[in-house]
Amino acid sequence: MFPELTRDDVFRLETRRLWLRWPRHADAQAIATLAGAREVAEMTARIPHPYPPDEAAAFVLAARRAAMEGESLRLAIAPKAQPTRLVGMIGIEPNAAGEAEIGYWLGRPAWGQGFATEAARAMIDAFFAFTEGAALAASVRVGNPASRRVLEKSGFVFEGPGFRTSALRGSFPVDTFRLTRRDWASLKAWSRDGWAPPRPRTPELLLVEGEGDAEATDGARRQASGSAASTAAGRPLFLAAE
Repeated sequence: MFPELTRDDVFRLETRRLWLRWPRHADAQAIATLAGAREVAEMTARIPHPYPPDEAAAFVLAARRAAMEGESLRLAIAPKAQPTRLVGMIGIEPNAAGEAEIGYWLGRPAWGQGFATEAARAMIDAFFAFTEGAALAASVRVGNPASRRVLEKSGFVFEGPGFRTSALRGSFPVDTFRLTRRDWASLKAWSRDGWAPPRPRTPELLLVEGEGDAEATDGARRQASGSAASTAAGRPLFLAAE
């Protein structure tokens, strides 16, 4: 699903206030504590309450393995001022129907600050910029208006009610949403909180390859819509809103 660019743990996305980075073993305790809180876990399909730390550690390993193989991209949400402090997670992975689906959670201390919308817009931009995906799916539990607002503010269109089934929680009602590539392109002028350049300047995203990269050609640049990529030691490090 995801290209080689995202398959290295140096990959990260930058927004105005956040880093979105690969989860690390050191994040496991924060994941267990924050995601395992009842008010967070019960709004998800797969997170248990309480969340055993060993299961959180296993989740980190699984997320990193899936990212290395390009199957999915699940990133830790961290404030720029405290890049090692995980406050939530966001990811895109195939759902049961094989469609790319976005999901996210925030720990209670980070609620009410707009972090989920800021992170969602960055992930959406990265998905459409770096993959050939035609659309993103999403679903939220009925009775979770905060997550619904995040999707609506990120351009998703409500498709209708449905049901979701998980081994942990059985079958439960959800509201389903979709964002197509065409709709994303027409709404690309995100606020400055997201991964997008401020108006009126619209720079290109430059993915610069290292000298030792066998695929490097003529300055080794490839273009995609968005902002700028940085490089160190011949590898792209992060995406920064200019």
